[in-house]
Amino acid sequence: MSDRLNVIVVGGVACGPKAASRLKRLMPDAEVTMIEKDRIVSYGACGLPYYVSGEVERIEELMETPVGVQRTPAFFEKVKGFKTLTETEVVRINRTEKTVAVLNLPSREEKTMSYDKLVLATGGQPFAPPIPGIDLPGVVQLHHPDEAVLVREKVEQGRIKNLVIIGAGLIGIEMAEAMIKKGAKVTIVEMLDSVLGALLDEEMGLLAAKPLKAAGVNLVLGERVQEVLGDGKGNVCGVKTDSRKLEADFVIMAVGMRSESKLAREAKLELDGNGHILINEFCQTSDPDIYAGGDCVSNSNPLYDPGERLFTPQGSTANKHGRIIANHIAGMKEAFPGVLGTVICKAFDTTIARTGMTEKEAGRLKRNVESILWTGNDLPHYYSGSNPLCIKIVVDRENRQVLGFQAVGQGDVSKRLDVVVTSISFRATIDQLAYLDLGYAPPYSPPLDPILTVAHVMQNKIDGITRGISPLEVKRMIDRGRDDFVLLDVRLPKECEEMTLPYEEKTVFIPLGALREKLESLPRDKKIIPFCKLSLRGYEAERILSANGFKDVAFLEGGVLGWPYEVRKKMGEEI
Repeated sequence: MSDRLNVIVVGGVACGPKAASRLKRLMPDAEVTMIEKDRIVSYGACGLPYYVSGEVERIEELMETPVGVQRTPAFFEKVKGFKTLTETEVVRINRTEKTVAVLNLPSREEKTMSYDKLVLATGGQPFAPPIPGIDLPGVVQLHHPDEAVLVREKVEQGRIKNLVIIGAGLIGIEMAEAMIKKGAKVTIVEMLDSVLGALLDEEMGLLAAKPLKAAGVNLVLGERVQEVLGDGKGNVCGVKTDSRKLEADFVIMAVGMRSESKLAREAKLELDGNGHILINEFCQTSDPDIYAGGDCVSNSNPLYDPGERLFTPQGSTANKHGRIIANHIAGMKEAFPGVLGTVICKAFDTTIARTGMTEKEAGRLKRNVESILWTGNDLPHYYSGSNPLCIKIVVDRENRQVLGFQAVGQGDVSKRLDVVVTSISFRATIDQLAYLDLGYAPPYSPPLDPILTVAHVMQNKIDGITRGISPLEVKRMIDRGRDDFVLLDVRLPKECEEMTLPYEEKTVFIPLGALREKLESLPRDKKIIPFCKLSLRGYEAERILSANGFKDVAFLEGGVLGWPYEVRKKMGEEI
């Protein structure tokens, strides 16, 4: 009998290799065995769309270390010091005897292995809705490198001309870009009414759709797929929704993930209401000798009420879980703080990101919040390479704590996202965020970084110094045919000719510099909504009007650039 700690890790993609590698560094004498049912281990699944697009040249790059060494069982044994069994599946857990039944898949031989500590890193599986035809050969879910190799091979051979992607989530968006770059025609079908509808508020989802449409992606929103159509010869020939038929010769299912929790369920470990494995702050399951991490678990969120869980499968989170698990097994009680639901993705030349609470989530949780939508550039206007951002933040009205961030733009979104993630993590208020000593030089930001400017505008709004109105509310007023408001465009005539909102009959055009002289031309018995390209001048106009006795004034948040609906460009074109 050995006195060495015996640890079995089930799963070899992200959390599993991290936990095993970290544990061997902390406890060199521990006997660690990683078991993976696939033939490959430790690959970057998030890189698969970029292999399809050609930005990653070889599929093997997703399985290599930064210096080009492939992460194989031999690598893990020689470099990390633990044994790896591939094409081997753990089929049962006996918690009483602390053993697992292990099946060698090629030989179908089963054996029993004992453990002192067991780590479940079984990951997740793409959700496959019960749609007729999804078992056709031309339907994939892009969860495994083999699927990415198949898709790239087919599109480069010209065998994918009309692609339908089911789901406008992260994978759907990333694959749309990859396949457009490869020359395919792409349609995304999404049952929600906006892109990334489960992650973004409505106006931000509408803004996120714009770069997809501009790149030629056909967006079919608010429709459910009823069937993948075949030609009778085993080939995909179309997709039927509840409203139409779409031409297709290939389909990618991207409708979300479900945790692979069968082992845990059969072992009677505690699961949450959605079937994800429940863990504590040390990634222990309801059995303290069994840990779990990665895409098979749900997480706490420091912004949520105790007991409410968040399922956000991310490779970054899986790696953090692996570290926490190894630390705790080694006697280091470092707690995992939970996740904020941070997400970032690239859609052609645009970045889409979010963290914390959306305004929609805050409403569901009955939080009293204020939000602001702001647009501007990431660099000074005079510096080459300046690009626009549209940012929305959500703040608790009662304690002024920053709760959420969403952004869509061609500018540097990631920098601002990470600042807000840090702020929310340390429970910063909007007043603390407003004066962070961020780095400044023209190549990196304006004197007041966009995230500080957003915070200042939010301070003004929450303190009653200014009044803003969201584009959603303005669009509802327009759609209802209300005539008790006026849109006030305070831009220069040349700007108005280039791009404007398509509501000239409701719009008064007065440049900001002439506003004080023409106050009496505006009705005092109607709501006045000033705006400009970004609504900086719209805000200035609101201040002028309010100071001159106009009682009902609110600037259009986000301005023309942040208007999530159609805008009219020069020559009457609507986009």
